[in-house]
Amino acid sequence: MEKPQVIFLDAVGTLFGVKGSVGAIYSQIAADFGVEVVSESLEQSFLAIFPNSPPLAFPDVEPAQIPQLEYRWWRSLTGAVFNKLGYLERFPDFEAFFGELYHHFATAEPWLLYEDVIPALRLWQIQGIELGIISNFDSRIYQVLAELGLEYFFRSITISSQTGAAKPDPEIFQIALQKHDCPPAQAWHIGDSKKEDYQGAKALGIEAFLIKR
Repeated sequence: MEKPQVIFLDAVGTLFGVKGSVGAIYSQIAADFGVEVVSESLEQSFLAIFPNSPPLAFPDVEPAQIPQLEYRWWRSLTGAVFNKLGYLERFPDFEAFFGELYHHFATAEPWLLYEDVIPALRLWQIQGIELGIISNFDSRIYQVLAELGLEYFFRSITISSQTGAAKPDPEIFQIALQKHDCPPAQAWHIGDSKKEDYQGAKALGIEAFLIKR
């Protein structure tokens, strides 16, 4: 197989994953605010709501508006997770809780860097392959990558919240390709979602690889 000009990677589930579970982290921080919820219940609620949420993308908005829209998107989702279990009204100050939770996921603390990632990124760099990220993430990704020691590996970071399109929409892949002046046939994409990553990239003519963590 011919060496690509650029390799794109998904972020969560490909480069790094959540330590433990989202439900466990929600439960731990909720307890700090006086609300006790079983982590397994929160995990089930999150897994029921997250896949059915609208895309984390905001087309046709001013860039300055995006951070607030990202915050509201996650505030709505998190509220729905607790509301599904009947716990939303138990918070004396849900806004304070959510602010803490949102900041927490902007740090390295809740994330686990997969052990094969840095060796692979270094090898590809040595081979002269450009690297980029294509992710349905929000702007917190820049701080997360910095804290995990990954930011210097990537020439481009393309995220749904800033492009106005989320995988598997071909637009987000096209925007990423343009940053490298690379035709689809000269690019690879690696991710953990069959629909968003594998099928999304293949539809545009990008060589795609599905990873299972």
